[in-house]
Amino acid sequence: MTLTILNAVLFSVVLLLAVGFYGLLITRNLIKIVVVLQTLVKAAIMALVLAGNTSGNPGLGQSAAATVLVADTVVAVVALALAVQVRRRAGTLDIARISTLRG
Repeated sequence: MTLTILNAVLFSVVLLLAVGFYGLLITRNLIKIVVVLQTLVKAAIMALVLAGNTSGNPGLGQSAAATVLVADTVVAVVALALAVQVRRRAGTLDIARISTLRG
């Protein structure tokens, strides 16, 4: 079996998804969760570009990927700002400790 570009990109997408889901399962730090979610979004962006390429319309896949990239950047900035505020208020970024806080 020869490794084509299509297979290599598909393998990369699956690998990034696996790493992202594993990271979500094991991490409890809010900032690390944002980084892992960024990894998952990068896998989705690669899948969009790959889907556009295989359908014969690479411009559509690239424009959808650019739109997702811009929206994801805004979400990541807001999430990191919220993490900073949680750290200031609660004194920790640990999900288990934050979920037990009252008031």
